[in-house]
Formats: sequence, structure tokens, C-alpha cells
Amino acid sequence: MRHSGSCHCGAVQFEVDVPDQVDVEDCNCSICQMSGFLHLIVPQRDFKLLAGRDQLSTYRFNTSVAEHLFCKICGIKPFYVPRSNPDGIDVNLRCLKTRPSHVNVLKFDGQNWEQVGPSLRDKSR
Repeated sequence: MRHSGSCHCGAVQFEVDVPDQVDVEDCNCSICQMSGFLHLIVPQRDFKLLAGRDQLSTYRFNTSVAEHLFCKICGIKPFYVPRSNPDGIDVNLRCLKTRPSHVNVLKFDGQNWEQVGPSLRDKSR
């Protein structure tokens, strides 16, 4: 199913194709805990940026592999390129206007990313 999403102000608009039943990760790492990001990792082919490329700002920290993308206007991070799946897109479930009918929220121990991060590597395939 196709779902549309955006940042808070609407400058950044996107679509994502996901099944009606999905698993999302609720991560306890420093950035996710502060921002409330719920991770829905998809292959890049299932994601389409519709508007706002010029309104995105990039933030990288720690290993500088993940490309955190924020709206320059409202500061919301609706999606990013994750360290675990650099060939995919990690969409914030909370930024979708409509959501899959069945969402299973899984606790993810991002504070211990080096040990548990590899468990996510196949999500973008």
C-alpha cells in the first residue's frame, strides 16, 4: 500500500510503499529517544520524495555513516538514510499521514548499536 507523509510544516513531502502489516523499531539511542523516531526501513525503490529536496539539511554524528535529513523550516526528520541499511530509507512512522493497519512496535537497543545493529541489515531488501 502507498502512504503519503511529510515533515510538520509540509515543505517536505514523500510517498512510501509498505505492506499493510509492518514491524517498526522504537530505538533507545540518544537521537531517537530525543526525537521519538519510529523506524520503518524500506528499500529505496519503495520511497519517493515528492517535494522539498531543497528544504532538507543533513546531520551526521558518531561514525558519520547515517545521513539524518531534517526540514530546514520546521526541524522535523521525516526520513533518513540509516547506517544499518545505507541502500534503504528509514521513514519515521509518525510522519505518515496514513499508516499501515497492523503496526508491530519492537523495542530496539540502539544504545548498544554495535552489538544489535547488524540485525537490521536486511530490512531494505
